[in-house]
Amino acid sequence: MNKDFSLKDKVIVLTGGTGIIGKSFIKGIVEAGGAVCILGRNGAVARDRANEVIKNGGKALGLVVDVLDETSLQKAKEQILNQFGKIDGLVNAAGGNMPEAILQKGDDIFGMNMDGMRKALDLNLWGTLLPSQIFGSAMIENGGSIVNISSMSAKRVITRVLGYSMGKAAVDCYTQWFAVELANRYGDKLRMNAIAPGFFLTEQNRTLLTNTDGTYTERGNLVIQQTPFKRFGHTDELIGALQWLLSDASAFVTGTIINVDGGFFVNGGV
Repeated sequence: MNKDFSLKDKVIVLTGGTGIIGKSFIKGIVEAGGAVCILGRNGAVARDRANEVIKNGGKALGLVVDVLDETSLQKAKEQILNQFGKIDGLVNAAGGNMPEAILQKGDDIFGMNMDGMRKALDLNLWGTLLPSQIFGSAMIENGGSIVNISSMSAKRVITRVLGYSMGKAAVDCYTQWFAVELANRYGDKLRMNAIAPGFFLTEQNRTLLTNTDGTYTERGNLVIQQTPFKRFGHTDELIGALQWLLSDASAFVTGTIINVDGGFFVNGGV
């Protein structure tokens, strides 16, 4: 691997490391030579994934962390610094949607579940901002890269998921704003960018996009029609963008949101 794309000797913190996309991110970080700190609410999965990395010769640490709990995040930072001595990168992959935040067909648009939408917004926005504050502060001396996860719903109107969409739109704003503030204070030492995935099948959206027999729902078919590649993405197809943004190969890149979407965003439908 070109040394600029390498993560050798870099310590990368990954929130949402127990999810489907998180699993691919672990693979990408380890393949590029990085040590990965796998954070998630499911401690058993976090530890199992870390042990698998270690068994195969890599470096990893699995920790139980709630990205909305500052005490939990601070404790994780201390454990990571005690074991590895530094933090070189952060991937804010924790996020997603929840059933109570989804507007169902036939629901009264003026009777939306405000608490549910607030939970979705908080998870995606504050679940990105709080880890950045806590782990980012440990990256000031040596520098590093922070990668957030955006969404197509931050760029185009995706029906039924307003709370999630508002959270991801706020993540876009935060990514650009914070990137400028980091540059103004630390020059090119600390960078922040984001990846905006198109439609990938995850636990949060699987029932919206596919039937139990694996066929597409009406909504799933609409997504495929709007995606020029005419398929959903595979989570491993996010790895290249992640490795690039975490590595020195993107040293002059900050405040950028990279679409990995099979052409969904740019498609006018005509």
